[in-house]
Amino acid sequence: MGGFLTAVRRLSQAAGVISAGLILLSILVVCQMIFVRAVLNQSAIWQTEFTTFALIAATFLGAPYILLTRGHVNVDVLPLALPHGARKPLAFVAAAIGFSFCALFFWNSVDWWLEAWESGQRTSSMWRARLWIPYLSAPVGLGLLCLQYLAEILALATDREHPFGLRPEDRL
Repeated sequence: MGGFLTAVRRLSQAAGVISAGLILLSILVVCQMIFVRAVLNQSAIWQTEFTTFALIAATFLGAPYILLTRGHVNVDVLPLALPHGARKPLAFVAAAIGFSFCALFFWNSVDWWLEAWESGQRTSSMWRARLWIPYLSAPVGLGLLCLQYLAEILALATDREHPFGLRPEDRL
């Protein structure tokens, strides 16, 4: 059990690093695009599409890390108002709903990616990027997010984590 949780944690951390790298790369590409347009008076062909795809990929790939670190926007009034014993069932329900949504989205994103792969879809710009490459970030990110939800559920079930990250003494 501990090995699975550690492996998922490391995968989520690696995805977070890749996500941060994609954001940094997007910033650099936008700066290069501004320089090419404003200083060199040349057109930018690939930069806008690349930046759009990179930021979307950063969102999907960064999601498991955000769940791991509890970095998402969280309203914890109800868990804080509940006694510690009632938090665990609520945490299971919340994680199960999140997992179900992500699993459904993952399943559909695999079909979406596979269609782009098999049909050889490309963007309509001059760059003509193969769409399966940026589309791949959706099933990979969502698959990792599903694994992170499973790890969260297992950590709750084995008392390796407190529900919602709240200790028993945390109250309103």
